[in-house]
Amino acid sequence: MKLKDKVIVAVIGGGQCSAEEVEMAEAVGRELARRGAVVICGGLGGVMEAVCRGAANEGGLTVGILPGDDPTEANPYVQIPIATGIGHARNVAIVRSAQAIIAIDGDYGTLTEIAFALKYGVPVIGLNTWFLSRNKEENDSIIRVTSAVEAVDKALSLAKRIKVG
Repeated sequence: MKLKDKVIVAVIGGGQCSAEEVEMAEAVGRELARRGAVVICGGLGGVMEAVCRGAANEGGLTVGILPGDDPTEANPYVQIPIATGIGHARNVAIVRSAQAIIAIDGDYGTLTEIAFALKYGVPVIGLNTWFLSRNKEENDSIIRVTSAVEAVDKALSLAKRIKVG
């Protein structure tokens, strides 16, 4: 299979996270790699490092879109580091490069990625992450799941419906 035919799934989440979220992210990375998906993320620590570790350990391809100018800032499991020098604005590049998003945990940077994804019509699967509400009513734009396998199932089934960019 050619790289252009692979599904690209962004995994987003906090640069610092709990041991439980590290475990979830690693499991997501392993499952994505087993199914042949390319993992794209912010390339740093926390959820990003854990998902890359899981994917790399299963022979998957990992891409890190870095906020800074130095590609060596990427976590050791990023195989393709892309240094942008644009700070958090790189969140748009992560979202626009993906066919689906899996959000695990996360702080305000993750929330911006979720918002960009929803704005651009990229499906967002949530695993222990943000809830959204509007006018005091819960908004179900984030597809809630409870396991890594369920997150990957949803991401891959929804990713095939959209084109990157």
